Amino acid sequence: MKRVIYISGLFLALLFMGGSPVVAENQDNAKEELNAKELIIEHLADSYEWQIVSNGTKQVALPLPVILHSKTSGWHLFTSSHFHHGASSYKGFEIASEGKYKGKIVETDVNGNISRPLDFSLTKNAASLLFASLLVILIIMGVARLLKRDPMKPRKGFPGMIEMLVLSINDDVIKPSIGKDAPRYAPYLLTVFFFIFTNNLLGLIPIFPGGANVTGNIAITLVLAVITFLIVNLTGTKEYYKEIFWPDVPTWLKVPLPLMPVVEIVGTLTKPFALMIRLFANMMAGHSIVLGLTMLIFITASLGFAINASMTALSVIFTVFIDLVELLIAYIQAYVFTLLSAVFIGLARIESHSEKKNVIETGQAA
Repeated sequence: MKRVIYISGLFLALLFMGGSPVVAENQDNAKEELNAKELIIEHLADSYEWQIVSNGTKQVALPLPVILHSKTSGWHLFTSSHFHHGASSYKGFEIASEGKYKGKIVETDVNGNISRPLDFSLTKNAASLLFASLLVILIIMGVARLLKRDPMKPRKGFPGMIEMLVLSINDDVIKPSIGKDAPRYAPYLLTVFFFIFTNNLLGLIPIFPGGANVTGNIAITLVLAVITFLIVNLTGTKEYYKEIFWPDVPTWLKVPLPLMPVVEIVGTLTKPFALMIRLFANMMAGHSIVLGLTMLIFITASLGFAINASMTALSVIFTVFIDLVELLIAYIQAYVFTLLSAVFIGLARIESHSEKKNVIETGQAA
């Protein structure tokens, strides 16, 4: 008990002793107020380099290839290091610091007009996407080769965890949702699950090669949703399209005004939209919350040592808690995207009542 009182008293003394000098120093220096909103948006946005470490004045970053096509000067290929972290221009190109093209490469002509060239550059998100894809391939192929050597041997550790995830998604999600056609779609759905899960985990790692906001980028989730949309609608059965264009409802709901077909068509479009927004919004929100809690440390720096120290402690506690929650969300979002994709595919593989009856009779006869 005495030790607790002593430590508490020492801590309070340090707070009050350190508070005044820090405030005075901040007032004398008149530091520019931290813009937390801009910092969070800048961190979540894509970039032309992959930052490894920064101390505020010096940055160590991995330069990425810049591939541009200008209407006036043709094709250009160079590395993003020529921009010096966005502080300079190169060959008439620069990274816009403001305006509608902020953060993007723009070109300024002799008349001072700003325009966007065709940009095929490898950005941080694209590089992280390729890295995650390669990582998934190496992990799955490595585990598959290991299991192929001795299929009956129980695996422990990391290979056992991967095997458990594969069996869990295949047996509990894909097969119940799709049925007899599950083996046809299992490769795609398992790939989607591990791709999203890996990118979610890498996004939680603040240091290289993590930190990219891949699944929090709506362009990535849009492509994933479009792929699922194409698979659902290009492999749908006749009964699936019959329920869309000529559903089993009263005729006056279909002709002369095609009310129900329009509703069904809109429904086919809202499904991939829900996939896209759900994954994007959840991952973006999680990253924003973590960054916002971290910003509390710097926002309260000018309020004195006592307030800053207490807010720092709270920020660390809540940030660790949210990070642990994000680990769970990383799995849940990959699981939900795979589950909904499997359900949508299963709905598109619906059979007519006569076909179901024939299958049942064949099974009973056998």
